[in-house]
Amino acid sequence: MKHFTLFLVAVATMAGVVAQMIPAPGHADGAPAPFVTEIPQGYRDWRWISSAHEAGKLNSLGAVLGNDVAYNAFRNGKLPYPDGTIIAALHYRNVPSDENNKVFGQAQSFVPGAPTNIQFMVKDSKKYAATGGWGFGHFADGKPGDAAFMKSCFPCHEKAKATDLVFTRYAP
Repeated sequence: MKHFTLFLVAVATMAGVVAQMIPAPGHADGAPAPFVTEIPQGYRDWRWISSAHEAGKLNSLGAVLGNDVAYNAFRNGKLPYPDGTIIAALHYRNVPSDENNKVFGQAQSFVPGAPTNIQFMVKDSKKYAATGGWGFGHFADGKPGDAAFMKSCFPCHEKAKATDLVFTRYAP
């Protein structure tokens, strides 16, 4: 009985060791997820890089901000973007401004309405090597997109290889 108990302890220990060595589903070699799962601190204090309007179903206005590394790279036209670059896109519903339109005498003014999401791109060529050196993040109501949702980011951004997977252009 004593040998049998030792045998069971040994098997359980080996099973634990093997379980620790197996990568989590969807993560090759135990690497972190190829997307951003936490909102970078202080992003609202970053510098403005550009704005965006997406029509159609999205009907969105966006403000594109960057940390100092991103801002300097955009301003200087540095490609590829250096590691440490973080880009934030704050998206809002595009709504008419009744107040402004009264002044203009016609419907022509639109302003940000309710927030829809915040998206991030984080450049870390080692951590995110499988996705072109970029980690992508999408947050709605402060919650990150799940792995299935995030799978579409890299294939879409990969179409912008000439600009290191970034769609935004610096607006001086």
